[in-house]
Amino acid sequence: MLLGIWGAVIPFIGPYFHYAFGVTVPWFFTYDRLWFNILPGIALFLGGLILGPSANRASGGFGAWLALIGGIWFIIGPVVSMVWRVDGLTAPIGPPLGPNWLQMFEQLGYFYGLGALATALAAFALGRMTVRSIHD
Repeated sequence: MLLGIWGAVIPFIGPYFHYAFGVTVPWFFTYDRLWFNILPGIALFLGGLILGPSANRASGGFGAWLALIGGIWFIIGPVVSMVWRVDGLTAPIGPPLGPNWLQMFEQLGYFYGLGALATALAAFALGRMTVRSIHD
């Protein structure tokens, strides 16, 4: 759930800390942020919310799949965004800002690292949901 909150909110509060991607204005809404940050963040949050207190494999599996889809979208979203390039931008998400080391952390924190961690955790949870326990 925390990864989902981070993914959905960081584009809006990151510019306060010079941790920005494309737009340097805090709380600036774009449809690119909706598609590449907010929606996958909501999927991660809801997946964790469903998975956490789950008492059976069906609902736990659904939550794990939802979180897995959100994590995968964080990873592939920036690459998919190159399909709809605008005015010479490499992608609608815009370039990472700052020096090279900060650009690396921005790409990891906004998309690739966040998605990889979420995908790994969701896949682990999904694997645990497929194993029958004695109580099932």
